[in-house]
Amino acid sequence: MKKIRPLLVLLLGFGVLYSLPVFSQVKCDLLQANNVIATPHSSSSAGYWFGVMELPFLFISVFFAFMTAYALRGGKFGKGMTFMAWGFLVMAVGHLHMQIEHYYGFNLFKAILGQFSGSVAWFVALVVTWGLSGLGFWSIYKASKGA
Repeated sequence: MKKIRPLLVLLLGFGVLYSLPVFSQVKCDLLQANNVIATPHSSSSAGYWFGVMELPFLFISVFFAFMTAYALRGGKFGKGMTFMAWGFLVMAVGHLHMQIEHYYGFNLFKAILGQFSGSVAWFVALVVTWGLSGLGFWSIYKASKGA
């Protein structure tokens, strides 16, 4: 197995962070359809259909993640896959929420919790997604090393 070079990882990380503004939604309209194009009366646009088709594929992926975790029936790999499946489920629900907000202008978090608490809840959901996925990958990584 090759050694991980921390300097290379650090430089790559800074490169990715430095390039984020270039690829963010502010500067790239290809990543997300804008509200003018994706209104219900113009449902023939590609952005509208990409947003709509995202959801079934996300939920199919979540279904198979849980099926894989169930097939592994616990153990180190199964534990990792279960963490990842739960992280993917939180992500899929978040994407469903984003699509509802994008197409209908309704933000459930802000409607229930208010402006500030809704934003905090959204951030917590992101951290939960990343945390569960990270724990899953870490568990699978440790299991694959035999640790």
